[in-house]
Amino acid sequence: MKTKEPTRLQLAFGCNLKALAIYRITVALVLLAELSLRYRFLHAFYSDEGTLPLTLLRPKIDTLYKFVSIHTLSDCMPFQIVLLTIQIIIAIALLVGYKSNVAAFLSWWMYFSLTLRNTWLAFILDRYFHYLLFYAIWLPIGHFWSIECLPLGKTMPKNTTVMNIATFALKLQIFWIYIDAGVGKLLDEKAGWSYFADPLPALDTYTRHTLVAQYMYGMLGPPGLRLLTPIVVWVEILAAPLCLVGSFMRIEKLQKIAVFAICSLHIGIAFTIRNTALLSFIAMTAWCVYLPPGTFNEKEMFIEQKNITQGKLKALRQLICVGAFIAGSIWFELFSDDCSQSVDHIWSNLLHNRWNVFVGAEEYVTWEIAPGKLVDGSVVDVWSKGESISWDMPVTGAPSTSSSRGGRWRSFPYLAELDGEDGEALWGYLCQEWNAEHDNSEKKLVRYNFFMLQADVLPYMQFSATRKRLIKSYECSNKTFSEEIENDQEKDL
Repeated sequence: MKTKEPTRLQLAFGCNLKALAIYRITVALVLLAELSLRYRFLHAFYSDEGTLPLTLLRPKIDTLYKFVSIHTLSDCMPFQIVLLTIQIIIAIALLVGYKSNVAAFLSWWMYFSLTLRNTWLAFILDRYFHYLLFYAIWLPIGHFWSIECLPLGKTMPKNTTVMNIATFALKLQIFWIYIDAGVGKLLDEKAGWSYFADPLPALDTYTRHTLVAQYMYGMLGPPGLRLLTPIVVWVEILAAPLCLVGSFMRIEKLQKIAVFAICSLHIGIAFTIRNTALLSFIAMTAWCVYLPPGTFNEKEMFIEQKNITQGKLKALRQLICVGAFIAGSIWFELFSDDCSQSVDHIWSNLLHNRWNVFVGAEEYVTWEIAPGKLVDGSVVDVWSKGESISWDMPVTGAPSTSSSRGGRWRSFPYLAELDGEDGEALWGYLCQEWNAEHDNSEKKLVRYNFFMLQADVLPYMQFSATRKRLIKSYECSNKTFSEEIENDQEKDL
């Protein structure tokens, strides 16, 4: 390979090799954090004793779904633990740069497979991993700070820019993510993200979830939050266009300002809204590809492929795979039917490319409790696993959805419409979980009610009176409990 000065187009749609190395490292770090947290959810959401055993999932999915998702081969806990451990090992390989592109492919495939195992748990965080890992397969992410670059360390140029179909597509993907998110806020029917929002601007409703948010509320006050609300929207909309313009015009300062602004926004989200830390961190990793060559205080250079034949073949593979991926996303959003969009097929998870989250102002906050009656007649909160019932708003900061159980448990309350065997497996799990943790037959769970509590968001950090909505009443199976009590009584006699 030889190098030359990059053109404006190459700067705009190419990526710096050191920036791509940072992209690889940061994506791998966030992936390791996410996968490590998944261990605590394996039994509840991925095992044969959990909320979605394979006996219920397999009849609903097609052959392609089963072929793609290795996680649907077995739902026994040892198998799921082994798969998750393998995923972590592969993520470590990606982190240290060992067979980087192969590690990126395996990470992408296994993460997609894990998502397909239980699509109830698919959040926008998983969509970020899906897209960022896919493009990492086709990017030269291992040329710096990796094991595979060690033999080339003396001959590689210190600072180079590379452009291919993957760098072009990834930059446009990030452009689309923030245009979709920002325009969605602008088009909110209730204009929650405008300065003239009535009654409250969106930031006034969102900055109540954590202690940091409450301090921010105290410092800025309602007028400051009202002023800052539309600024957030325009930061989302303008960040990527400013980076592209700055690259093309060789104005690196403009690029750095845009990247700093959008990363500051995500840091703010991480500290002020619960359950958003990993989402904010993975979103920031995407912006590594927009870092200008001058970030590393070295001269801009562009890589030219020396072996023309090899370069054309590689470019052709990239064009076919990346082009098919992009075309599939366009087809899914514009032309697919309801059947193709069903979660029973892989397409809704493979090709879904919408990012309009936090679109409107938060009108109310929610949290859950599940009063349950035990065999001895006492009442406990099954959801928080506490011995007392409180209908009041949680006092440890402002409440948010599933305040007692965060992470993947946030999807649980929204599955109340499940019935039949699906509903039985879902709601029966809380009985199973409680009884497995309490050996005393007198402390077995007999029945519980699952409530969603709500309080309207009012001005000046106030909330309305709590109102409750019964989501589910569930009777646990008591046959086993009665047999245990009878056995204990016979032993006493």
